[in-house]
Amino acid sequence: MGALRARGYQAKHIAQEHSYVSNMWQRITKPDLLIFLDASYPVTVARRSLDWREADWQEQQRRLVHAREHCDLYLLTDPLTPEQVLAQVLTLVDTARPDYTE
Repeated sequence: MGALRARGYQAKHIAQEHSYVSNMWQRITKPDLLIFLDASYPVTVARRSLDWREADWQEQQRRLVHAREHCDLYLLTDPLTPEQVLAQVLTLVDTARPDYTE
């Protein structure tokens, strides 16, 4: 997110996975573009040294169904570097909304 903000984009992280309200992402921010970055359970544990169970991850996945179904870009980040994720996000932003300025 910092890389997007550094380029002048108003990027926001929405803690949707903590909410029982399926469209919280719409209520909080009303985004021009919704980018859904996903990671498998094993990758989340490895990346963040998280101490959680797979059942917790599955519950978060369930809570995120609405956002996943309505996103402009869904990106499974498991095999990607942060630089590759950023490149794909920037491509979407430039393609979908060329009037965005950096």
